[in-house]
Parts: sequence; structure tokens; C-alpha cells
Amino acid sequence: MARIVARRLLQAVPLLLLLSLISFALLHLAPGDPATLLYGLEATPQDLAQARARWGLDRPLPIQYLKWLARMLQGDLGRSLVDGRPVATILAERLIATLALAVSAEALALLVGVVLGIVAAAHAGSGLDRTLTGLATLAYSIPPFWLGLLFILLFSVQLGWLPAGGLTSAAEPFALPDLIRHLILPTIVLALPLFAQFVRYSRTGLLEELHQGYVRVARAKGLGERAVLFRHALRNAAIPLVTVVGLTVPQVLSGSAIIETVFAWPGLGRLMVEAAFQRNYSVLMGDILLVGLAVVGGSLLADLCYVLADPRIRTGSS
Repeated sequence: MARIVARRLLQAVPLLLLLSLISFALLHLAPGDPATLLYGLEATPQDLAQARARWGLDRPLPIQYLKWLARMLQGDLGRSLVDGRPVATILAERLIATLALAVSAEALALLVGVVLGIVAAAHAGSGLDRTLTGLATLAYSIPPFWLGLLFILLFSVQLGWLPAGGLTSAAEPFALPDLIRHLILPTIVLALPLFAQFVRYSRTGLLEELHQGYVRVARAKGLGERAVLFRHALRNAAIPLVTVVGLTVPQVLSGSAIIETVFAWPGLGRLMVEAAFQRNYSVLMGDILLVGLAVVGGSLLADLCYVLADPRIRTGSS
């Protein structure tokens, strides 16, 4: 297991460097800059030149990147070009909100998706199976931003059951029940595409296992269908599903940018959108790097869970 972790970490270093290089180049080559956006059209060319010099934007791009990389390797992500606050502090403030939303959505999608996938596989070919797979396809096909706006109009505006956005209610002290109420709508919207994938993968994996020889042997020994399903087939079908869970981390983080914007959720996704409009390069680079680390961590976690679930991988046997 230690070799797997070491190999993954070694692979992550060039990947993150390449990600930072491409992101840095694309951000700085895009039209507009922070000086023009912050100072407006009334600023003189001298004012803009002084601002760019103060932020180091007047230097060649390779020099800017190398200076950013050197600071980053020392643990310094720089300061926001908008308010001068440390980027690390800004990311830390937003990280908690994104983690709460991402973990809630992943847990909800996994729980409901696997259960319904098992039900669909146990009734393969029936009307219930077709209904569940059809609902999963529909959930995957609906645009999240449209569904989010629809939920706001229905549950917040029309029915008044749930808040339309934000992390907590304004002018009220923080309370866990209030946070949960604000989490419900964005969690459901973010979880729906994941739910569809878990239904499909759990159903397909379980059906494949039910046609294996060891299942026929178990049935021949007189085991009931429920015992065959849960004691034998489901255990083996869960192994590839573990990998899918880890690989959904990029999808959760990319989808959170849309969902957090729609529901005014103060997380990393919304921060990335705000920083992009402001051309806040330092915050954007820190956000992208953090998301990249989360994706690498999700892939590593999937590998470790796979090793724990399948002893053959640890021993190198097939």
C-alpha cells in the first residue's frame, strides 16, 4: 500500500505543475486585467501602469509564473488583487462550505443510488427496473442550473419551505438546523447527476456478478436469492463502485461552481467564478491548485479503498 501511495504522489507532482502552468497561461492571456477592472475607465495610463507594476503584471509571463511557483513552494499563495487579503485565508474560509456541500451530495447520491441500483438489478427486465433506469437517465440529463432555479421558484418562492440561497439566514446566529435547511436544495441538485451514475454502475456491476459461476454454485447449494445477492454478489460488485466514488470528486467540484453560484453558496466554486470576473489571478491560481489537489486526493483515496476491498491487489495476484 505504501508503494501505491508513493507512486501516486510522484505522479501528482508533474500533473499539478502542468495544471498550474496551463492555468496561469490561460488566465493571463485572456483579455482584460485587474487594474482596468478595479480602477475603471477613468483611471489614467499612469495609474494603471503603477498598479500593474505593484502586482508584478508588467513582467514577462515566464518570470511571473516562476515567481508565483517559488512562493507557492514556500507555502505562500500570495494576496488577493482586490482586497489584499492572503489567498490562503480566503481559501480556508470558503473550503468549509464547499466540503459541507460536496460531502452531503456525495453521501446522498451514494446512499440512494446504490440502494435503487440494487433494487433495479434484483428486478432486472421488469417495469420497476425500466422505471428506475429511466429516472436515473433523466436525472443525469437535466441541466443543474435550470433545476436549481426551478427548485428555488418552487420550494422557496412559491411554497416558502426552504431558503433560496446562502449558508445561513441573515441577522440570525449560526445554528445547525438552519445550516441543514440551507443545504437541502443545493445538495439535492448537486447529487442528482452522481445519483444517476451510482444507479447505473451498481446495477450493471451487480448484474455481471449474478451471472458468475460462484453465484450459480451458491444457488445450487440451496442458498436463498437474498443471501446470494447480499452475501456474495453485492460484495464483489462493490469493488469497482469504490473506484467510481473516488472518480466523482472532479465532477462534484466542477459542478459545485454552478450550484454555488445559483444558490449563492459561499464556497470555492463561487469564489472561482467571482475571481474570474475580477481577473483576480492570485485567488484563481490558489483555487485551481486546491481543486487539483482535491482531485488527486480523490483518486488516491479510490486506489486505497480498492486495495483494501480486494486483497488480490495487495498480493499482486490476479
